[in-house]
Amino acid sequence: MSTEEKSAAPRSLAEALRVRDDVSLAALLRSRPDLITPVPTDLTQLATRAGTRASVVRALERLDRFALQTAEALAVAPDPASYGELLALMGGDEQDPAVAAALPRAAALLREQALVWGADDRLRLVRTARELLAPSPQHPSPTGLGPTVREATAGMSPGRIQDILAAVGLPSTHDAVSAVSALGGLFADRRRMAALLAELPGESREVLDRLVWGPPYGQVTHDPAAHLRALLDRGLLLPTAPGTVVLPREVALHLRAGRAHRAPEPVPPPVEAAATHRPQVVDATAAGQALAALATVDELLKEWDEGGPTVLRAGGLSVRDLKRTAVALDVPEPVAAFWVELAYGAGLIASDGEADERYAATPAYDEWRELPPAERWARLAGTWLTATRTPGVVGGRDAKDRTLSALGPNLDRSAAPEVRHRVLALLAGLPEGASPVAESVLARLRWERPLRGPQQQRETGTGEARDDDLRSRIARWTLSEAELLGVTGRGALAAPGRALIGAPEAPRPATATDPEGPGGPGDKLPVHHHRTPPVTAPPTPAERAAATATAARLLAPLFPEPLDHVLLQADLTAVAPGPLERGLADVLGVLADVESKGGATVYRFTPGSVRRALDAGQSAADLHAFLARHSRTPVPQPLTYLIDDVARRHGRLRVGAASAYVRCDDDATLDEILADKRAAGLGLRRLAPTVLAAQADPAALLDGLRAIGFAPAAESAAGDVLIARADSHRTPPRAAPEPVPDGPPAPDDTLLTAAIRAVRAGDLASTTPRKPGPGDGEGGGEDGTPGGTLPRTGAAETLATMQAAVLTGEALWIGYVNAEGAASQRVIAPIRVEGGFVTAYDHTADEVRTYPLHRVTGVAELADDAG
Repeated sequence: MSTEEKSAAPRSLAEALRVRDDVSLAALLRSRPDLITPVPTDLTQLATRAGTRASVVRALERLDRFALQTAEALAVAPDPASYGELLALMGGDEQDPAVAAALPRAAALLREQALVWGADDRLRLVRTARELLAPSPQHPSPTGLGPTVREATAGMSPGRIQDILAAVGLPSTHDAVSAVSALGGLFADRRRMAALLAELPGESREVLDRLVWGPPYGQVTHDPAAHLRALLDRGLLLPTAPGTVVLPREVALHLRAGRAHRAPEPVPPPVEAAATHRPQVVDATAAGQALAALATVDELLKEWDEGGPTVLRAGGLSVRDLKRTAVALDVPEPVAAFWVELAYGAGLIASDGEADERYAATPAYDEWRELPPAERWARLAGTWLTATRTPGVVGGRDAKDRTLSALGPNLDRSAAPEVRHRVLALLAGLPEGASPVAESVLARLRWERPLRGPQQQRETGTGEARDDDLRSRIARWTLSEAELLGVTGRGALAAPGRALIGAPEAPRPATATDPEGPGGPGDKLPVHHHRTPPVTAPPTPAERAAATATAARLLAPLFPEPLDHVLLQADLTAVAPGPLERGLADVLGVLADVESKGGATVYRFTPGSVRRALDAGQSAADLHAFLARHSRTPVPQPLTYLIDDVARRHGRLRVGAASAYVRCDDDATLDEILADKRAAGLGLRRLAPTVLAAQADPAALLDGLRAIGFAPAAESAAGDVLIARADSHRTPPRAAPEPVPDGPPAPDDTLLTAAIRAVRAGDLASTTPRKPGPGDGEGGGEDGTPGGTLPRTGAAETLATMQAAVLTGEALWIGYVNAEGAASQRVIAPIRVEGGFVTAYDHTADEVRTYPLHRVTGVAELADDAG
C-alpha cells in the first residue's frame, strides 16, 4: 500500500462512516433503527452508538447464519485481517467455491451494518463484536477454536517456552516474545507442521482429533501419560490452569485444513414442497376454513353475549373457564385459547371494568357483525398476522413460575409478527398449491436468524440451534393457526393469504397437465431454490390496509351465498346445507340447539329449545309460520305437535313477585304442584284456589317448576307476561391491544432523509477546520479542528466577529448553550446582528435561525481551506 493510500485509509469507524454516501448511511440506519433513536448529533456519536454492546448484540442477532459465521471468523482472525485471510478461514485449504461465491455478500452486509470497517486489505471487526465472538475460557467461541499461542503462553515462564522451542527443533531466542513468534510461525507453516505431527504416536493424534472442533480445553493429571506428555513438550497442548490444557488456535486451524467452521453454510437451506394440489382446491378448502373461523368466533361471542367468565385477579381466564369455553366450542383447549386471543386481539371482547369484572363483547363486535363475511375474515386475519400476543404459550410458565393464562399478561412475544410473515412468505415462494415440509421451513428460519446470535449459542456451547427455541415454536404455531384461520388450505398458501402478506400472485407451473398436479395428490415434489423471496422490511400500515382489502376482495367470490332455507326432517332436526342468512340463523339458534357442525349444520328441536323461543316473545303461530316460510321440505307433523304441546302448557302458570307467587286458572294443576315432593324446597302455600305463594325468589321459582316438568311463564307486576329475552351485555368502548414492538420501529424515508441531513450538518460543525484564536485553550488540535470543545471568546469580540461576517458573508464556528443548558457547536453564516440577536443560516440545522448573543459561548473563523 502506498503512502497516499495509507493516509486515505480510515483510522476509525467514524472516519469510515464519514466517507459513506447518503444511500449507504440510509441502509445502515434502516437495518439498525436503534442508531437513530434519538438522532445522533454527528457521525462520531453515530459510530460510538453503533459500537455499544446492546446495539451490537441486536445487530448480530439479526444476521443470517453465513454472515454470522463470517463475523465469527473475523473474531479469530488477526486484527486487522485481509480479505484473503478471511477467505482462507471460511473456505479452508480446498477453497469451497460456494463459500467463495457467498463471502463477498456476507462481508458487504457486515460492512453495511457497521460491524466491520476498513478496506479489503485491513478489515476490522468492531471491538464490541470481537469481545462477544472471540474465544475465552468463560465464553467459548462458536467456532470451537481456542486462544492463539501468544495468548495461551502469556503467563508461561520464559524457560518453559525455550524448552518447547528445543522440543520442536527450533533454535533458542533471547526473549520470550521472539520465541512465541517462532513457535506460532511453525504452527502456521503447513509443511513443517505436517512433519511435526507425523512424529507423534497414534494416541496423541487421537487426543488432538477430539479437541480440534471444540471445545478446545481438556483435563490432565499432574503426571500425564506419555502420549499427552508428547503433546505438552511440543506445545501442541498448552497449560492454562492447573490440570487444564488448551489446543492452540494455530494447531487447530492446521488440523482443520484452515477452516474456522466445521460446516460453513453459505447457501440457505431450501424450502421443500411435500405435496401439491390444484390451486382451486386449496382456495376452496381455505374458504371453507375461513367460514368455519367466522362461525367459531361468532359462537364464542354469543356464548359470552350476556357476560362471559370472570377476570382473574392477576388477569386472564381461569383454567376452568378455558375448559368450559373449549367444551362450548367443541375444540381442544389450545385451539380455544387461540380463538379467544384472536377475538381479544381484534377488539371484539374485553373486560367490562365492573366491580365483579367479567369478559364480554365490545361495541366493536356489533359493528364487526354488520360487515360482509369476507371483510370480517380479513379483519381477523390481519389482526392475527400483526399481533404479538401468542396463544401458543398459554399453559406454560413465566419467569416467576406462574401459569400463563389466556387473555392474561405476559403473552406478548415481539418476534411473533415477523416470524408469521416470514413463514407465509416462504410458503408464497413455493409453486402455487404446494404445501411445505414443516422441518424445511424451520431449518430455513434458523438459517436466516440463528438462535439469538452468539449469546444463546454460548449457552449451549455450540453453534447449533435447539429445536425448541421460541422462533421455531412460533413457526409451528403459525402453520397450524394459518390452517385454522383459512390463510392456508391443505397446508398450501391460498390466494387470499398470498394477498394478505402482499406477495405477488404465483405463476402456475407450465408443465402441470394433471388436474391435481405432477404425480397426483400427495406426491413428493422437487426442492425449489429460486422461488423463496428475500427477507424484506415489515410493511407499512398503509400497505397492510391495502393487502387486507385485496385479501377480502379475493375471498368474497369463494364464499357461498347465504341460504334462506333449511331442510326439516321427521326426527325433529333441521339441516342447513350451508351458511344461513343472519336473521334466519339468529332465530333458528334460539328455536333449536346445534347438534353438529361442518359443511352442513344440524339443528335439533327440543321442548327446552321451543320454550326458549316462546320465552323470547314468539307465539306458536309465529313459529309455525317461520318454519313453513324457511323450510324447503314440508314441516314434519312431530315438529308441529311439539310446538303446539309446549305452547299449550307455556304460560298456564304465572310467577310473579310477592316474594313470589304462582297463579293458575286450573286449580287442579296447583293441587298437583303442592302434592309433588320435589316442590317442598320452594316453600309453597295456597293463598287462594288459583294462587300459591312461595318463599323462593321468582327466578328460582321458575327454574324449580321447570325442573319438575311444568312450563311456567314470568309476569310483571301488572300481570303481563314477561318476554325472557336477555339483554346483550357490552363493555364500554375498548381499544384493541397494541402489539409490543420488537425494538425501535423502522424509520421511513422522510425520517431517514432528515436524520442524515442533521448528522451531516452536525458532523460539519464538529470537524470543520477553524483559525486558531486566543480563546482556544487546549481545545484546538494541530490541524485546526475543534477538538471537541466549544470556542471561548469575550462578548465584545463575539459581536465584532459576527458583524464582520455579515459584511464578508463568511461562515463562523460558534459554541451555543440552549435554554435547557445543553451545549452544542454549530457552523453558521450570519445574516443580521441587531438587538442582542444574530440571525444566520445554520448549516447544522440546514435552516435560518435566530440566536441570542448572550447564549453564544464564543466564535471562531473557519480555516481558509474548509469545505
